[in-house]
Amino acid sequence: MVRPQEFNTAEVLDKALGLFLRKGFEATSMSDLLAATGLSRSSLYAAFGGKRDLFLAAFDAYRAERTAALNRSLDSRPARAAIEAFFRSIIDTAHGREPSCGCMSTNQAVELAPHDAGIRERIAADFQAIEDAFCRTIARGQAEGSIAPARDARAIARLLVVAFPGFQVMVRAGADPVRLDAALKELLTLLGEVPFRPAV
Repeated sequence: MVRPQEFNTAEVLDKALGLFLRKGFEATSMSDLLAATGLSRSSLYAAFGGKRDLFLAAFDAYRAERTAALNRSLDSRPARAAIEAFFRSIIDTAHGREPSCGCMSTNQAVELAPHDAGIRERIAADFQAIEDAFCRTIARGQAEGSIAPARDARAIARLLVVAFPGFQVMVRAGADPVRLDAALKELLTLLGEVPFRPAV
């Protein structure tokens, strides 16, 4: 008779994710994972198959939640303000008491993607989802009048995706938030100047 699972999978994945974010994949040991999740070695192997399988499960859960959160955030306010708020939230982590752990996809683009095709495919899909979300938001902004209509929405979205990991890395490297604010101001010029519309 199979024993019922005695742990919450989502909680285990969240604890493992926090560890992988802080330490990276290679520096995280099985002992670290057992201590963080509270699982026995046999339970971890039975449920997830090992360190890499647990990492992939945690990474996939992270990607799904982050994409959903990004879409909710971008849809919650006017397009131009939503894009600025997205990047400003990254800069704001530079003011936090705890050092930023960054974005898992950005971190793993450096650590594992160069020699792991499975990770590389996940990261490509993740950045594509971010690009698509930006593109939809830019097109909405052009329709509502907060973003200049003459610019190509897809081209701008691709540039924003390139800028995204750059801001993440600079925050982790301890860059001056004032300099990051100035860089963001320049980045937002990609959205163009919207003609002034006097009130009727």
